[in-house]
Amino acid sequence: MSTTLGALLKELEPNWSIGLFEALDQAGQESSDPWNNAGTGHAALCELNYTPRGADGKVSTAKAQGINEQFTVSKQLYSHWVKSGTIGSPRTFINGLPHISFVWGDKNAQYLKDRYEAMKAQPLFSDIVHTEDHAEIAEWAPLLIEGRDPAQRIAASKFDTGTDVDFGSLTRQLATHLGGNGVDLRYGHEVQSVKRGVDGRWDIKVKDKATGDRSVASARFVFVGAGGGALSLLQGAGIDEIKGFGGFPVSGKFLRSTDPTVAEKHHAKVYGLASVGAPPMSVPHLDTRFVEGRRTLMFGPYAGFSTNFLKSGSFMDLPLSVRPHNLKPMLQVGKDNTDLVTYLVKEVTKSSSSKFEELHAFFPSAGSDAWEMITAGQRVQVMKKNEKGKGVLQFGTELISARDGSIAGLLGASPGASTAPSIMFSLLERCFGAQMDRWRPKLEQMVPSFGRALNDNPGLLSEVTADTVETLQLQP
Repeated sequence: MSTTLGALLKELEPNWSIGLFEALDQAGQESSDPWNNAGTGHAALCELNYTPRGADGKVSTAKAQGINEQFTVSKQLYSHWVKSGTIGSPRTFINGLPHISFVWGDKNAQYLKDRYEAMKAQPLFSDIVHTEDHAEIAEWAPLLIEGRDPAQRIAASKFDTGTDVDFGSLTRQLATHLGGNGVDLRYGHEVQSVKRGVDGRWDIKVKDKATGDRSVASARFVFVGAGGGALSLLQGAGIDEIKGFGGFPVSGKFLRSTDPTVAEKHHAKVYGLASVGAPPMSVPHLDTRFVEGRRTLMFGPYAGFSTNFLKSGSFMDLPLSVRPHNLKPMLQVGKDNTDLVTYLVKEVTKSSSSKFEELHAFFPSAGSDAWEMITAGQRVQVMKKNEKGKGVLQFGTELISARDGSIAGLLGASPGASTAPSIMFSLLERCFGAQMDRWRPKLEQMVPSFGRALNDNPGLLSEVTADTVETLQLQP
């Protein structure tokens, strides 16, 4: 998020003075690295929680359309950056990868067929294909069929236009670009507080972790792109807009295989359905991942729990985030989400063999020797008041900005990095409204569909798709 915003602002206003403070030794190590960011390339092509069946029995594609529109914006901006030399070869951060939805059982197979029909009718998703044939699914993703009962009813829908994105690589390339164009990069510098100064600017108190030296930077505008650490910094800034917000941390664990004899048999991102009563963030998926040019596999997620808001944070992060203004909403969330608490307890206490059984539902012949359990990043889900003043748990992202537009920050998780450009464009609208008319021609040059819905403009959709496929080398 931060390097995306920095790259946008540096191109829009080359003479502005910009600084970036990062507590770790490199950019992107906390949440954006590929093993910390499981949902790379979120385009709502295969994630079934984005296409729910409504009370009327129909499958809704509205949320999927919104997310897909946003990721299409992301690909347009990536293309612009590749052409301008802002970032390097597309293969260093993005690869074409089929996205597959996979289910079993009569009820689930019928749902997937209905979803296919609903999505096929939308221009954004018109290239979807669907089958219940074991042999055809074996051609798409052999590991799904190896060792499976041939009498079991299964179904799959596929898009050949999906991607896998290494956001750690992308983040570091953007940071390198910023550093080479006058941005003051300070790694190993922890932001301890953000306070309004007497002159109306924001004073950012920073500690050099290597030397222990402390300093204060002053800025007219601040973006708090601190992942799970954003909540406490925004609370400390004292803006009214953060009141009522809380955070619920959940850690993620995954099975990973770097065994080439396994990884080379699977070339897809495959999503299933979450188990009954499980939250959306628990949707199981078997993903091909390209990390530093190497093909590997990941399966999960398995939820864990820690009161840390960051992997490198403190167990006191959660209790210290409680304030008088968010105590009631947080208690209401706890009261109304006992199923989530029960799910987390079951996940934390689940045996290794039980966790491996879940992999077998996707990959029946999987052998345990080829897999290892890893801990991914921390997700801090948003707790906030709804329009009725009641505390609710939100599985998404929330852009918080002060009324005067002088400070903003991002809370939440999925779909996260995949939609960073669209979220940062929203930030520009909120915080730099006076400049938007002047910036708009440049923004439309960066993203040809800027401000327009591609699902309503099939001709423009075809045009930008052809351009991004060619520029980003995403030919199937």
